[in-house]
Amino acid sequence: MAPAVLKTVADVKDWTAGLRREGHRLALVPTMGFLHEGHLSLIREGRRRADVVAVSIFVNPTQFGPREDLSRYPRDFEGDVAKCISAGAQAIFAPAGPEVMYPQGYQTYVEVTDVSQGLCGARRPGHFRGVATVVTKLLTLFRPEVALFGEKDYQQLQVIRALNQDLHLGADIVGMPTVREPDGLAMSSRNAYLSPEERQRALALSRGLKAAQALLREGTRESEPLVAAVRRELEAAGLREDYVELVDAERLTPLASVVPGQPARLLVAAFSGTTRLIDNMQLGGEENAGRV
Repeated sequence: MAPAVLKTVADVKDWTAGLRREGHRLALVPTMGFLHEGHLSLIREGRRRADVVAVSIFVNPTQFGPREDLSRYPRDFEGDVAKCISAGAQAIFAPAGPEVMYPQGYQTYVEVTDVSQGLCGARRPGHFRGVATVVTKLLTLFRPEVALFGEKDYQQLQVIRALNQDLHLGADIVGMPTVREPDGLAMSSRNAYLSPEERQRALALSRGLKAAQALLREGTRESEPLVAAVRRELEAAGLREDYVELVDAERLTPLASVVPGQPARLLVAAFSGTTRLIDNMQLGGEENAGRV
């Protein structure tokens, strides 16, 4: 059965009111569309955790900077609907236009302070304010029991966890492992920008993380050699580094070394051609941490 397509705030309120009357448990998967297997894994996990799944498809203008790719961000609504059907979503919220989420006179924004600093927050000023605002609006509008996000956008996930806790929004925020192509490239809608050569070079991100993981398994715990292992792969592939940092997995503060039992994340951002790509892996804290 085709999912219900909701275009307005009133549509969402009517649809969710029906769910509540019938006692359904709702999972929400917020996206910007151009869905890939990573998104579909979130929908399928949502089906496992709830009996109804809604997907939002909205290219959120407030999280793009003035020189970023808002106008050319890839879109494929018909394809997205087909993928949502295949994964088992029961509703798609596709705002009829930006004014649905940001009507004339709109002036309220949400800003998460600490975990939005550094990393992508330093390189993309205002980005996480836009993310936090739109996710807060979606969680408030849908009031899902569960909301699912990918770990590839790890700093974003920590921003969302913070706002959900601090604003008492009540959703169970679930971070799902990064889904990768067979050759290791993290799935991303922006991979569509890559030429065949740029895509091949982009594999340096996952290769670098694997190299750092191998060093950790051999007993190296200091940040400097772990970061250097990633940088070597980026340089060998001719990628332009944006950042490579080892941070505390919860607070995202820099770490001098991986401490046994304390989850850490190694995060990387780099440009292949003009396309900025991000990736990360967990180091320490879990038996299977850091698999890429």
